[in-house]
This record gives sequence, structure tokens and C-alpha cells, in this order.
Amino acid sequence: MQSPPAPITLQPGDALLIVDVQNDFLPGGSLAVRQGDDVVAPLNALIARCTQLRLPIVATRDWHPTDHCSFRERGGPWPPHCVAGTPGAAFALPLALPGSATIVSKAVTPDLDAYSGFGGTDLHDRLQAAGVRRLLVGGLATDYCILNTVRDGLANGYEVILLTDAIRAVDVTPGDGQRAIDEMTRLGARAIASADIGNPA
Repeated sequence: MQSPPAPITLQPGDALLIVDVQNDFLPGGSLAVRQGDDVVAPLNALIARCTQLRLPIVATRDWHPTDHCSFRERGGPWPPHCVAGTPGAAFALPLALPGSATIVSKAVTPDLDAYSGFGGTDLHDRLQAAGVRRLLVGGLATDYCILNTVRDGLANGYEVILLTDAIRAVDVTPGDGQRAIDEMTRLGARAIASADIGNPA
């Protein structure tokens, strides 16, 4: 029988990294993730806790041009989504991002795609400048942008906590989400529900 994950406590050097919680990835959006809106409540609870503790909050977003290479019209796999400046690219309205949150836009040019928040962005530099050593990662989608962001976070030397109650998968092939979680934990991420993360004593 597998033992439960060891508890962790929020501490200096932590940052909450929210990946692509945008309208087009929520139910009703052009590239909707099933139950994608379920990530908002646990993320909002952590936003409030991190704000109180003055820990950095970073939100990534797809911010595509109209002719982005990931769109089917250009031979990509996806319908048009998260076109810069459109309602679909906006963060989900219920997501309580504070004004102090750092926003990182990715895949902003026609010919470069980026599933990872680190891909072609200054995310690593921003985290280093803020003294971040550990990332608490949640958002959308488990098997694409979460997976690639976690891979790169680990490769860049961060400890990564995968927020199991604040991620949802596309599951183009059934089981993709679980396979992504398995890969992330194999690479060194710790999979923990946000409710199991304690506050400092």
C-alpha cells in the first residue's frame, strides 16, 4: 500500500504558478478542457494564502496571433484559441488574480508554439529575480501545458509541487492525463492536493 505524500508547508522561496486558466480552455471555450473550471476554486484558495504570505503568484497565458502555427488552418492540431486581446484569451473571470500577479505570455509569434510557460519567455529570469526555489503548479491542461511547464521547471532546477486538485486533462487519448502525472512524478515532481499544503507555524 502506497504511503500518503509527506506534508509540505508554504515557505519563503515558494511561488504559485498558474498555467493557462483562460476562457477558451474552460467549458464553452473553443478548446475546452472537460471540467476545466474545477481548477478555479482550489487555485483561488491558494492565491489568497500566497497573497497573505507575500509569496509570488505567476500566471501564464497563451497569447496567440490570428495566424498561429498551432491552428488547424496552418496545419496545427488545434482550433483557433486564445487569440491575443480576445475574450477567449482572457483569464477566467472567477480566477481571483491579484494586481500584483506576474503575467507571462507565451506563443506570441506566428511560427513558434510553446506548451511550456518557460518556452520562449522570461519566466525563469523572473522567478530567479524573485528568489523562487519551489513552484506550486496548477491550471490547464495536465497533459500539455502543465506537463511541459513542469518538465522545464524541474530541468531549470526548481522543486515542483503538482497540485492534483487544481489540474485537468484534455485526454485526447483516454488516460493521457494520468500518464502525464506519472511522467511528472517520475521526473521528480511531488503530487499533492492543495488542501494538504500547510501554512507556516
